[in-house]
Amino acid sequence: MPPKIRDLIAELKRAGFLDRGGKGSHRNFVHLKVAEPVTISGSPGEDAQHYQVKAVRLAIEESNR
Repeated sequence: MPPKIRDLIAELKRAGFLDRGGKGSHRNFVHLKVAEPVTISGSPGEDAQHYQVKAVRLAIEESNR
């Protein structure tokens, strides 16, 4: 079962990412050590798509380097 959007957002915030807002259901998260922002779309209760989970994992890895 895939994680919820709220779980991905919580992971990003724990890793030090800041929510820069967005339009509609989109949220952009930035980190000083990560070149590109991570965009998460969908309402908090929805299941995350596989590409969203992958993007979050890669961004958190990059922020730890």
